[in-house]
Amino acid sequence: MKRGFAEEEYRARLVLAQARMDLAGLGALLLTTEPEIRYFTGFLTRFWESPSRPWFLVVPATGMPIAVIPSIGAALMAQTWVRDIRVWPAPDPEDDGITLLAATLREVGGPVGVPSGPESLLRMPLSAFAAVQAACALEFTHDYGIVAALRAVKSEGEVVKIAHACALAGRAFDRVPEIAREGRALSAVFRDFQRLLLEEGADLVAYIAGGAGQDGYGDVISPASDVPLVRGDILMLDTGAVWDGYFCDFDRNYAVGAVSGNAALAHAQLAEAVQAGLEAARPGARACDVYAAMAAVTGAGEGSGRLGHGLGMQLTEGLSLIPQDRTELRPGMVITLEPGVTAGPGTIMVGEEDIVIRDGGAQRLTRFAGPLLPVV
Repeated sequence: MKRGFAEEEYRARLVLAQARMDLAGLGALLLTTEPEIRYFTGFLTRFWESPSRPWFLVVPATGMPIAVIPSIGAALMAQTWVRDIRVWPAPDPEDDGITLLAATLREVGGPVGVPSGPESLLRMPLSAFAAVQAACALEFTHDYGIVAALRAVKSEGEVVKIAHACALAGRAFDRVPEIAREGRALSAVFRDFQRLLLEEGADLVAYIAGGAGQDGYGDVISPASDVPLVRGDILMLDTGAVWDGYFCDFDRNYAVGAVSGNAALAHAQLAEAVQAGLEAARPGARACDVYAAMAAVTGAGEGSGRLGHGLGMQLTEGLSLIPQDRTELRPGMVITLEPGVTAGPGTIMVGEEDIVIRDGGAQRLTRFAGPLLPVV
């Protein structure tokens, strides 16, 4: 599997962005976060884990993107298709890229669009952003949702990477009987599952969650405890494994030693709900329609939370499968289907699968779990 993208992929993204910028009357986009900058450049690094340096990409209304970045990133950025790379020695407490960025924006011209919608963040000090605005004397506004809309519809190359991440995680899930059994601590299972994901080819395991308990679990976000698994527990593992910068996000449930009737029924209901979501996820349908299809099976009310979300360079991005989200599904969108059901007093079970919207319907990116609850 080839990593990265051909230069044509980035040029196509730039052309689409600039066409929408023209319609919105924008002179530039100012991008400051890892997925936004990577989307237009291919700049892939774990160095974003360090919050002490800001990074900037200016996308002009015409011409090529301009990287305004700390000098430590110059060599790696030069390996991308970006040729205009402007650097400063960072971090600089007095002027951490402010003067250089302001000069670049004045050169390009405004209005300057900054992503400002749901899930957006600035990732630079507010005082520095105010200083850049003052130094530019340009109009700053939102980006009219341009970047989020472009990222929501994946290219075929992006879908291939997500599918590859799903496949390697699927192989790791197949190996869970190697690591999970009665008497093993949940924390040990979590650690071993991360090992399996890496062995199967993941670049990193950016997210892992789950739970265990009789007939289900209380939540799906708690850290793993050292409590050992016991017969009758339902073990759930949920992973956001990454390959070449793209996530998968799905889970699997297992019965420890034996399957109770409640858990078996709940697991079958999850499979039915996922299938209903798959059938509803067609071009032209809305996010809320897919939610309604799954909620009709699970009996979920409006207070149940979302039953899925967008997926790509981030574990969750874009639309939410909730009653209020009327986002229209388009071919190329990758989403998760994530229904939940009550399995017993104070316990739940959750299923999650990944799909891509295609003309005429949706395509599975994960091998769906099916109605039968596996036993370990």
